[in-house]
Amino acid sequence: MKRAPVWLFDLDDTLHDASHAAFGPIAEAMTVYIERELALTRPEAEALRRHYWDRYGATLLGLMRHHGVRAAHFLHDTHRLPGLEHRLRASAHDLAALERLPGRRFILTNAPRAYAERVLAALGMTRLFHGVIPIERMTMFGDLRPKPDARMLRSIAVMLKVPPSRCILVEDTLAHQKSARRVGMKTVWMQRWMRRAGSPAPVSAGLPARPRRCRRPTYVCARIRSLQALSRSAW
Repeated sequence: MKRAPVWLFDLDDTLHDASHAAFGPIAEAMTVYIERELALTRPEAEALRRHYWDRYGATLLGLMRHHGVRAAHFLHDTHRLPGLEHRLRASAHDLAALERLPGRRFILTNAPRAYAERVLAALGMTRLFHGVIPIERMTMFGDLRPKPDARMLRSIAVMLKVPPSRCILVEDTLAHQKSARRVGMKTVWMQRWMRRAGSPAPVSAGLPARPRRCRRPTYVCARIRSLQALSRSAW
């Protein structure tokens, strides 16, 4: 008898349009935080935020390693986001598609728990997930190891008491999927909010530009443009 999969869903730009609802204010809050805490000018803070994102995949990691910034303080300060709930919407079709999926469903996000829970509540999705695995829980040997750290992904499967082959990671970020596939997980690339090839790049607040749709890499098991497509695949 085939066992039900364990679904690991990213949150931002996978379950909602974060580039519209959250990324701009988060980027602004991070720059203000760096400017204030490190006593830098605004251009210096902006450049440092971008540099650490490019080098480590997360601005927070660079601030922790080089400036002794405490993760909890940074995450709380940069994810307050007044008015966030008013910018979030989910369709009844999305909710129904998630509810139809067999097996357990978890949120696996590099965002803090408080933010993830706010987003899920505003989208009406809280009841559809069996748990949230936020960045605070992505630690190994005392070090923060957010996605795409392969060792952390392997430890998530251990924590959930399933082999990695039973896990399906649904993500918009290819680097995270590449690591997940390397440890044996199945991968689904959400392209719902990606730019089409040839479309102009959006004006950003300094976060990585929303990627364009492109050919499916070999480490991606499937690519989708809606949650409804998940229930039409044989997992």
